[in-house]
Amino acid sequence: MAEVKYARVLLKLSGEALAGEQGFGIAPKVIDKLTDEVRQVHEMGISLGLVIGGGNIVRGTLASQQGMDRVSADYMGMLATVINALAIQDMLERKGVETRVQTAIRMEQLAEPYIRRRALRHLEKGRVVIFAGGTGNPYFSTDSAAVLRGIEMNADVIIKATKVEGIYTADPVKDPDAEFIPEISMLDVLTRGLGVMDAAAISLCKENNLPIIVLGLDSPGNIARAIRGETIGSLVHP
Repeated sequence: MAEVKYARVLLKLSGEALAGEQGFGIAPKVIDKLTDEVRQVHEMGISLGLVIGGGNIVRGTLASQQGMDRVSADYMGMLATVINALAIQDMLERKGVETRVQTAIRMEQLAEPYIRRRALRHLEKGRVVIFAGGTGNPYFSTDSAAVLRGIEMNADVIIKATKVEGIYTADPVKDPDAEFIPEISMLDVLTRGLGVMDAAAISLCKENNLPIIVLGLDSPGNIARAIRGETIGSLVHP
């Protein structure tokens, strides 16, 4: 294995990122680029788990705000993450990366049910494990699912890859005066209400001393550089 700071990583990808410029659905060019990044990390000998959101297909919270039953909307969002996971798996395996999808909602024709010991065994064998279906429960985001799986897999860090290069005091797309924050504590994230992850996910990380790195997907190699210990994006420390 190359010299790295983090040997086991849980990578959280937003579903919206998979849509690319089209804004909805799955853009094959985006998945191709994204899986190149994952393959690069895998070839470094990193033990890697993935959690992917479903916002490119349906967002449970948004659907519920528009009048849909919240529980039904959240289950729809969980199913959207399974679609994304299968798309990522297909592209990764075309590139020679052995992959397993595990779902929190049972659907054996498509993927394995989530079983912690089996997931750990896959990681030990050098497979990339994609965790789909969120936590399997409504009212929990895929951020919470990512942190939960990261803790269960004994990950050294959570890396959240987004459209922006890290954490800002406000949304940099909407506010040109937003300031970049290179490093911040989890307590400060919670007290300042910064939209890094939802409060439940941040609290879980804080309780389990699990750091978070937030970085941008636009620059190729960012994920690998962060894993090596380079200063990329924003670090959220316990």
